[in-house]
Amino acid sequence: MTGAAGALTLNGVSFAAADDGGGPAQGGARTGEGPRTDTRKVTGTLPTGAPDYVYLPVEVPRGVRELAVSYTYDRPATPPGTAGNACDIGIFDERGTDLGGRGFRGWSGGARTEFFIRADDATPGYLPGPLEPGTWHIALGPYTVAPQGLTYEVTITLHYGPGGEPRTPAYPPQRAKGRGRAWYRGDNHLHSVYSDGKRTPAQIAGLARAAGLDFITTTEHNTTAAHPAWDGLWGDDLLILTGEEVTTRNGHVVAMGTDPGVFIDWRYRARDDAFPRFARRIRRAGGLVIPAHPHATCVGCNWKFGYAEADAVEVWNGPFTLDDEVAIAEWDNALVAHAHGRGPRLPAVGHSDAHRDPDVIGLPQTVVLAGDLSREAILSGIRAGRVWIAESSSLDLAFTASGPKGEHAGIGGRLPVDDSARATVRLTVSGAPPGSTIRLLTDQGQRFTTPVPDTGTTTWHTTPANAAYVRAEIRHPATTPGVPGTMAAMTNPVFLGRG
Repeated sequence: MTGAAGALTLNGVSFAAADDGGGPAQGGARTGEGPRTDTRKVTGTLPTGAPDYVYLPVEVPRGVRELAVSYTYDRPATPPGTAGNACDIGIFDERGTDLGGRGFRGWSGGARTEFFIRADDATPGYLPGPLEPGTWHIALGPYTVAPQGLTYEVTITLHYGPGGEPRTPAYPPQRAKGRGRAWYRGDNHLHSVYSDGKRTPAQIAGLARAAGLDFITTTEHNTTAAHPAWDGLWGDDLLILTGEEVTTRNGHVVAMGTDPGVFIDWRYRARDDAFPRFARRIRRAGGLVIPAHPHATCVGCNWKFGYAEADAVEVWNGPFTLDDEVAIAEWDNALVAHAHGRGPRLPAVGHSDAHRDPDVIGLPQTVVLAGDLSREAILSGIRAGRVWIAESSSLDLAFTASGPKGEHAGIGGRLPVDDSARATVRLTVSGAPPGSTIRLLTDQGQRFTTPVPDTGTTTWHTTPANAAYVRAEIRHPATTPGVPGTMAAMTNPVFLGRG
């Protein structure tokens, strides 16, 4: 074994080449007795505190048609409050395991116990393509290790013979027909069978249409393998963007709308100071950097990288819970800093993070004012904060501020009036749940609340001196005295004053 704090490399595994006439395969056949296969097994134990990534080198010879890997590990009982064993898996090809390098060939996390790669096909989560000779590396990711340690067994099988013809990927187009300049609804955090989800891309596309969405983004954990899997599923009514959920040990980030096929590495922690490099990589690929569920309670889900590199933040993830409430409060603090010139603008978005039934695609959904239904326009709208979030497409709203001389601003905009000028804030809501409450919040906190009126329209007056910004929330009826109900919809702010 060799390695450092963050990674460990095991002793390698080698195979005979197809034309070596080597000895009988372990569990396979000799050359001349039919298609030859060779199998090797590797076992070992990792202690508590093992490195984040353990690499098993595999010498792949010439003439390999298919590489197949399976693995198991033990799951001993642990005391209450102590994590048990959990181990992810993936693979890098002969181009190496360098951080951000070109060797990535697939990752399935803990969602699968086996995978294969051929030139013309691969297990979902893995990239088909040539099986070039050289040193490949199976990557184990011991996510948590029990006090007893983690005992693993990895089985590698090579199938020899002529390889198939590589496929040319068909990526989604960058534009759909749309409705011109309009509010478009989308869900940009979704998982399919290409990572740890249970739905196929076809099922997701159908559910997205049923939810009234105009666009979605495919964001599998640490792989781009799903990017070409949407062939035939887009249309004039549905724009499909490509991306990735970059799933590090110190938080997850949605790389939204990156160029098809562009892989973003995840093998670092906050202490490594590597995230800024990969945030720049996301933006160079045309995407947005969006920290996901920053206060989620799952292991490794809390966001530890700060927000200096973020283009937006996911403040609402799936059904509304306490960690979303905390994320919104943290985001509102950032709004205050920005409004008073002490920080960048950080738009808020919301996504379903749907994996399987009964997860609801489009709960919640990000609603974006965009010039058309295209990748460029949607991402521009989010960067500018022209966004509100809803629990479903049955809820609609309009939120504006106007000045005494006809000045006007909408969500994400600024009302350019003097500090003492009267600003009229207007919220119109339709489709809100029965008994819902409107809350208007500023840099001083909640300033106005009222039940959703029968007319659907609420008006409130203030001045820029009294409110640097105003944002709106529509809440379900409260179930606990003194605590607001769960969120039904929320807006990004309208900023007041000349700035």
